[in-house]
Amino acid sequence: MSQLVGINLIPCNGELYLIKDFYGFHECDLLFKQLQSELGWQEEAIFIYGKRLKVPRLMCWYGDAEAAYRYSGVNHQPLPWTLALQAVREKIEQRCECAFNSVLANLYRDGQDSMGCHADDEKELGQNPVIASLSLGDERLFKLHHKSGKEKLDIVLGHGDLLVMAGEMQHHWVHSVPKTKKVKSPRINLTFRKIMLG
Repeated sequence: MSQLVGINLIPCNGELYLIKDFYGFHECDLLFKQLQSELGWQEEAIFIYGKRLKVPRLMCWYGDAEAAYRYSGVNHQPLPWTLALQAVREKIEQRCECAFNSVLANLYRDGQDSMGCHADDEKELGQNPVIASLSLGDERLFKLHHKSGKEKLDIVLGHGDLLVMAGEMQHHWVHSVPKTKKVKSPRINLTFRKIMLG
């Protein structure tokens, strides 16, 4: 995959590639407005240590009809692909030479919306999943650290950047989008995945 998407950014135990400006600025602006208005954004709740907590961002799940997904104790049945999401999927699949059957969309409304530290290691994603993550809107910090080592990596993801996680990364690394006190305008993140069926 490295020949397709660039240089591996993490020093060990996995693969991480950053493609800056995968979409051009004007194209990003149009896509952001379209997704913000068209997608079925919802405020979800998850159970942590027996407590029901609101997820600090808006979310929605799209994909092939059979690509159901369960995370944080919540079952997600996919909404049907929109034309915009389908076009993005095809462009990313062509670049990565990898097929995806679903996408998790996150809308970070401001700097207080966030994503907690986690790995995308659910069994539905398979042994070594490829996950392609497109950022649109205001830039946000993406933090990674090794589960057992001292290695850390901070990446600022901007308007139109594509981040690709692959190999053994989800076994050995965790990642997050932390809160920030900086004034932030909305950001949309699309994470394309392949749910293993059967």
